[in-house]
Amino acid sequence: MTNPHASKPYPSRMTIVRLASAAVFLLLGSGAGSAASFDGHWSVVIITESGSCDPAYRYRLRIQNGVVHYDGEADVNVSGRVDPNGAVRVSVARGQQRADGAGRLGGDAGSGTWSGASTADRCRGRWEAERR
Repeated sequence: MTNPHASKPYPSRMTIVRLASAAVFLLLGSGAGSAASFDGHWSVVIITESGSCDPAYRYRLRIQNGVVHYDGEADVNVSGRVDPNGAVRVSVARGQQRADGAGRLGGDAGSGTWSGASTADRCRGRWEAERR
């Protein structure tokens, strides 16, 4: 069983999917205010519900000026933004692997869904985030 609190130094083939889900978590915010009101550090757990990806991962993300950043050591590209209304979309890519996530935060927590694919696998699931 995978430890959801441990990060791997090098991402597995579907780590991108998990990162995207995590990024989505961080980008979601409450309904009012500016995107900058979501700035800070977030912990995101990515849960696989279908496909052959690892069962769960936990990632550290940071939102700065409404933009989502990955605070880990894996070689991935994360892009995403928080809308002033709290809706967010995030993409994560590494080589041929790609994952997209969407969701919403309310206060200091949030949730959403993700899906991703590599040349060999397709996975889907959900994510949950909390402000740290």
